[in-house]
Amino acid sequence: MKVLGIDPGTAACGYGLVHESDGRLRATCHGWWHTSPRDRLETRLLTIFEGVQALIAEHAPDAVALEESFVGADARIALSVGQARGAVLVAASSVGVECTEYAPASVKQAVCGYGRADKQQVGRMVKAILSLDAIPEPNHAADALAVAICHALASPLLRKAS
Repeated sequence: MKVLGIDPGTAACGYGLVHESDGRLRATCHGWWHTSPRDRLETRLLTIFEGVQALIAEHAPDAVALEESFVGADARIALSVGQARGAVLVAASSVGVECTEYAPASVKQAVCGYGRADKQQVGRMVKAILSLDAIPEPNHAADALAVAICHALASPLLRKAS
């Protein structure tokens, strides 16, 4: 199974592709899209949309897994993340790839064994699980790989329930 994990955001949107085979996981690629706040919103969202479509066209993942929005004190940030999530969902749906969303605590629990792990812990565990030479940078890419790992390791029943 190939899973494209996404850590959505308008300014920085992380991605990571994980391939699971016979219980083993390996990273295929990871990175992030950075957009300038000086650019128009629709241009920023198009960058994310086209980036997701290009990754899907190149790697043909079986699924896309996204981190759900965390609604904190700043409603503008939550709205921005929601718009980026929408761009990802439409990009995947337009080519028939199923999407699943996971709460941040569920991703941390799956990868670190602790739902309140910090970013450094997540990065270290992603490095260990995928046998990488270094912690993926920036942390948006590490978070995206963590979401992909979470989905790849989830039981088929849990994936259907999400």
